[in-house]
Amino acid sequence: MADVEANTGSSDEPNDPHDRAVDENEQPFLEHLIELRGRIIRSLIAIAILFIPFYYFANDLYLWVAEPLTDVLPEGSSMIATQVASPFLTPFKLAIFTAIFIGVPFLLHQVWAFVSPGLYRHEKTFAVPLLMSSTLLFYCGMAFAYYLVFPLVFTFFTQVAPEGVAIMTDINQYLDFVLKMFLAFGIAFEIPIATMLLAWSGLATAKSMANKRPYVIVGCFVMGMLLTPPDVVSQLLLAAPTYLLFEVGVFLARFIEKRETPS
Repeated sequence: MADVEANTGSSDEPNDPHDRAVDENEQPFLEHLIELRGRIIRSLIAIAILFIPFYYFANDLYLWVAEPLTDVLPEGSSMIATQVASPFLTPFKLAIFTAIFIGVPFLLHQVWAFVSPGLYRHEKTFAVPLLMSSTLLFYCGMAFAYYLVFPLVFTFFTQVAPEGVAIMTDINQYLDFVLKMFLAFGIAFEIPIATMLLAWSGLATAKSMANKRPYVIVGCFVMGMLLTPPDVVSQLLLAAPTYLLFEVGVFLARFIEKRETPS
């Protein structure tokens, strides 16, 4: 009986030396807080360092961000500033968000450095490509919005304007719109990562997610309705790739399940 209990107790222990070290070397809660504070401070310093050159070129950067709209504005129309401080605050805000977007790899690295000591070896093997692919997909979503969605949406808006109405967009409201669209498409492009995490954690299977396709399609259009302007073009441009990315995620989830299934 004692032998059975000994064998049962040892069966739950990891065999890998790295995994055993993870279980044995547990830091106090206060040390975790101190390390977290250090990671946050490093992240803020990195954003501040990136902010300086971006703010120096903030006006040129704003011209590039506004190019999808200015290229389709009618002749004689231009962007305007309706608030006294907008010419200063709008480029300032753009520089801050640009520093955050560009600094995403470093920010994720700080997150990884904080959580990696508590991960097993097989979890680290899975997490590294996950972080890299999520960063790449986020940037792909932003690029998709800038190079495809913005030209189509702004062309549609300028063409449907009533006759006699001068189109002069406020620079701050335009920036808020652009940042919202960047975030919406960047997050939407993370759907394959979400489906892979569901399959890897065992919360859902590829088959169960595939069976929910009708609900996913409705959800994609609801998300497009909430996150984009009230026009059919932008809603379709968000809903369609979101659903396609869901199908990609389901395909990758099947691949993960095959690898996790013991032979």
